[in-house]
Amino acid sequence: MTIVEPRPAAIRTEHVDVLVVGAGISGIGAAYHLRERFPAKSFTILDALDRPGGTWWTHRYPGARSDSDLFTFGYRFKPWRGPSIASAGEILSYLDEVIEENGLRERIRHGHRVTAARWSSREQLWTVEVTRVDTGEQLRFTTGFLWMCQGYYRHDQGYVPEWPGLDRFRGTVVHPQRWPEDLDHAGKRVVVIGSGATAATLIPAIAPAAAHVTMLQRSPTFFLARPRTHELATTLRALDIPEEWTHEILRRAHIAQGAELTRMSFESPDELRKFLIEEMRAMLPEGFDVDRHFNPRYRPWQQRIAVVPEGDFFAALREGRASVVTDTIDTFTESGIRVASGEELEADIVVTATGFDLSLFGEIAFTVDDEPVDFTERVTYRGLMISGVPNMAYVFGYFRNSWTLRADLVSEFVCRLLAHMGEKDASTVVPQLRPQDAGMPLRSWADPQDFNAGYVMRSMDRMFRQGDREPWTHMHEYVEEREMLPAADLDDGLTYR
Repeated sequence: MTIVEPRPAAIRTEHVDVLVVGAGISGIGAAYHLRERFPAKSFTILDALDRPGGTWWTHRYPGARSDSDLFTFGYRFKPWRGPSIASAGEILSYLDEVIEENGLRERIRHGHRVTAARWSSREQLWTVEVTRVDTGEQLRFTTGFLWMCQGYYRHDQGYVPEWPGLDRFRGTVVHPQRWPEDLDHAGKRVVVIGSGATAATLIPAIAPAAAHVTMLQRSPTFFLARPRTHELATTLRALDIPEEWTHEILRRAHIAQGAELTRMSFESPDELRKFLIEEMRAMLPEGFDVDRHFNPRYRPWQQRIAVVPEGDFFAALREGRASVVTDTIDTFTESGIRVASGEELEADIVVTATGFDLSLFGEIAFTVDDEPVDFTERVTYRGLMISGVPNMAYVFGYFRNSWTLRADLVSEFVCRLLAHMGEKDASTVVPQLRPQDAGMPLRSWADPQDFNAGYVMRSMDRMFRQGDREPWTHMHEYVEEREMLPAADLDDGLTYR
């Protein structure tokens, strides 16, 4: 008897003109621009999560909020009507409005995880392999242009160092990216490891109910207290100014303020350090050891400044609901953490607010004409395309400004590029080094002297490179790029076929 094995089901293939990966801030913005500029083009957004929003959906820890103002974190085309600092829920509502107002809901495929992307020069197409998260079904998409908007870190797990004795701890250990909905911190002793924006957000949110919250930091961070609602917004709204005007005025005000802080961080860092420390000192209990706990080793803005709305983090310290320990971990014990000084911090719950792991293009396997793409050997083109990789753009935001400011600029650039391809009757565009770039010195994707946050330093060996000249550089400031990108020559460094 001959046994005939059943043939595997054929993989269903769909084609779209543009395929967007990611339905967070970047992907939703990209979809808006595509719909506005190219109403006849077909496009689809693929996202592994079960609803749009990216970070604002996955970060569900108490108090999750923006760490930059919403007038610049919001889109240029959609006025922000709320407070300057907003909760994750408010941001999700805003994104839902953008989706509904622009008919984008039916363009998004949730629970679709991209696993591989193959470019064929013969077909002049990307073939993208996709797995349905809920069923495991394998799907396939082809597209003429691939737009990576998936963010820059792993949503499914955060970064957690290896600490001695962690397995001995009898309490609960939780990372903010994996916050359990049923975690009860009321009356509990909580130690939050880390002192970045997440810790500054989480601590004032849980301190009122917890027995006590201790922020354990290896080294200090700069904090800056700001009002939830900008006083200028209050003034303008009292005058019944149109929301579009208020949005643009506040947007410009926040951009100018951010540009001044950035200028000072390079030109007069000691003056800026003194300003930030004195601002913090005024909000801390009298006699607090500010130099030990709030005077970082790095230059101001060499890492992000954690914004504290209404100084709520400092209020928790003044009220004695929270405290700060600056030390290194010697070992976990059964009942807490022993630090290098010998002090033991007793804890029922330990929160590892220790950052995230950077993920390059969602860790998707890329090939070009059957050759695997080693991004560590490639060079960025203006921080939005990669040398030798055809018909692919990506979004990476700013370190010192809101992510959305750059997402908007990149969207406008990509749409201008797609229009330029149409004018040339070209189906392929690829960044390629010019003759004058032969032997160009290659640099790391980020300069530690400019910005040296932990996730940047941990990712140096897995990222693409940059050159020493345009258009092979990135990590510019917004005040530069808002003039640079719209004026960029689309025939410089790009080859069309």
